[in-house]
Amino acid sequence: MLPTPLPSPRNMPFMRLCAWGVALAVLGTLAWHGASQAGPLRDWAAKRQEARAASASTEQDEDDGLATGSEPDARSHLPRGAQRIADVSYGADAAQRFDVYKPTDARDAPVIFMVHGGGWRHGSKSARGVVQNKVSHWVGKGFIVISTDYRLLPDADPLEQARDVAQALTTAQAQASKWGGDAQQFILMGHSAGAHLVALINASPILATGLGAKPWLGTVSLDSAALNVPSVMEGKHLRLYDKAFGIDPGFWQATSPWHQLSKGSAPLLAVCSTRRSDSCPQAEQYRDKAIAQGSRAMVLPVKLSHGEVNEQLGLPGGYTDSVDTFLRSLSSEVARVLKPASPSKQR
Repeated sequence: MLPTPLPSPRNMPFMRLCAWGVALAVLGTLAWHGASQAGPLRDWAAKRQEARAASASTEQDEDDGLATGSEPDARSHLPRGAQRIADVSYGADAAQRFDVYKPTDARDAPVIFMVHGGGWRHGSKSARGVVQNKVSHWVGKGFIVISTDYRLLPDADPLEQARDVAQALTTAQAQASKWGGDAQQFILMGHSAGAHLVALINASPILATGLGAKPWLGTVSLDSAALNVPSVMEGKHLRLYDKAFGIDPGFWQATSPWHQLSKGSAPLLAVCSTRRSDSCPQAEQYRDKAIAQGSRAMVLPVKLSHGEVNEQLGLPGGYTDSVDTFLRSLSSEVARVLKPASPSKQR
């Protein structure tokens, strides 16, 4: 076969024109196609950015339900007649401290022992949402409120954090009398990650009694979605749970209040937000198992956000009244101090 002859020089200009025409046509087609797709691409990118922002917002809400770190400190908002004793030590670490809020004339007062949330990795005992309304309400009625810090991730995992809380409880009970408190009249309370920690201690009292803690009257768990840790970890969950509980199923069970629930555990009230899909079902599951084992447990669903469950407890209204009703059922001494509000003062 003879080789194809090269174009002659006189045909070159025409061929160059053809090439340029083809190139322009291709570029025009690409430009039209890009313009026609720009709107959908921008929409897709915007939706993806919104989804990422929503995910980050959800994770923050799950962490603590409030802007931890920027939340105003509650120390400058003490109610009249209350005294604050700050940073009582229960261990060598700087995070092993608690604050005591007490009436100036406290004597044999019942004690609410509060544990803050924050996704097991941040939070503060003095954050306004943690203590302000609770101190205003219960200290005003004659209670002592103790708010504790504990070591956080990555320095301490949730099981170590529960032991910190148990040690803080033991120390607080041992010193309660010097603040006018009654070591036999303690009530555990916690929100979010703190709700998980107090529920775990309530389910497995040896965590605290093994350190010398006295039995407590009961526990109020404020919107924990980690009462059944293996169930959480085996399903779709936020990254903060991976950071807290890792990949070991044995550790999941060891830190799971539902799995550690023992017979004879103290009464528990599980407050849960109906705006979340996972909190109330886990609370109901815990209640059912506790009742089957002969313990007392109740679920209080509230139409509040995760953060509002914490912040609004102590404000006048049905939510606080319901928690007070549970507290009064724990002992005659608590019932004596925590008298129901008169109808004229209720909303």
